Amino acid sequence: MEGPALRLTRSQRRRLAGASLAAAALGALALVNHVAARRAERRNPPTGRFITVQGVRLHVTDRGEGPPVLLIHGNVMTGTDWDIAGIAPALLPHHRVIIIDRPGFGHSERPRGRLWTAARQAELLLGALRQLGVERPVVVGHSWGTIVALAMAARPGADLAGLVLVSGYYVWTLRPDVLLVVPPALPGIGDLLRYTVSPMLGRLLMPLLNRAIFAPAPVTRRFRQGFSAEMALRPSQIRATSQDGALMIPGAVGLRGRYPGLALPVAILAGEGDRVVFARSARRLHALIPDSTLRILPGLGHMLHHSAPEAVVSAIEGVAAAAQIPADQPASMVAQPRAA
Repeated sequence: MEGPALRLTRSQRRRLAGASLAAAALGALALVNHVAARRAERRNPPTGRFITVQGVRLHVTDRGEGPPVLLIHGNVMTGTDWDIAGIAPALLPHHRVIIIDRPGFGHSERPRGRLWTAARQAELLLGALRQLGVERPVVVGHSWGTIVALAMAARPGADLAGLVLVSGYYVWTLRPDVLLVVPPALPGIGDLLRYTVSPMLGRLLMPLLNRAIFAPAPVTRRFRQGFSAEMALRPSQIRATSQDGALMIPGAVGLRGRYPGLALPVAILAGEGDRVVFARSARRLHALIPDSTLRILPGLGHMLHHSAPEAVVSAIEGVAAAAQIPADQPASMVAQPRAA
């Protein structure tokens, strides 16, 4: 016999039906996004090999011979960004070029239960270099990768030949846009968003975002053809992107006091029209690091390694050359990118 407690009002039945439909829709979205993620990985298979460092499986490409260069990609991107931009191919004739997908990006793992700060990622990459037998590399970072590069240089005992920092965030500034990327990093609700709504919104917004990161320069044809939005929109990589976005400001703030003590060649490049990280951040870092060089490129935005790869390659070669001169000879005697 049905009791009064089991009777539902019309309003309650409507709410229950609505909740059921919403759950079904979210389940369908999760399935679609799972299939899209697996398809993206099949279409963009690993091009290098895997090594395990501190219990983390990392995807590494290690090519060429000569003075070593480590290329560290920024947020959202993967290690293939350096090939798409043309930087890695330009370096390969004269350098050993190492590219590592940072934790959670590309084909590298990002274990839960660890706070993946810039310092922790720096420790992981230094461990990878030791395992690969790489000594005194020039470390090149773009965007979020510059924070990792600086954290590597700041670690006691790190023996780097020099740094090339491209479009980085180095000193504290108000960044309300960070609040937009944090939700998928939150426990619980973040998992729900990453597997359902976030990839769908990303597909809608990605063309606009790509134009914004290149502006005022146009999106290059190589980027349009080579960048895989579906790889970037996998739930696993959205988690990494969101967590790195949330940790960007603490990472830069934590390093600020270490900048004046960096005693190695440092080249800083920025686009004058960068709308993601304003060029004044590069100017402030240049003032904090003794003997660093600065080049501000007019008419370019955040993705200047795509828009002007020759400028980045020139800076890398300049830092590599400066690292080879005797310690008692001033680095200014070696050709360096001109200051803005």
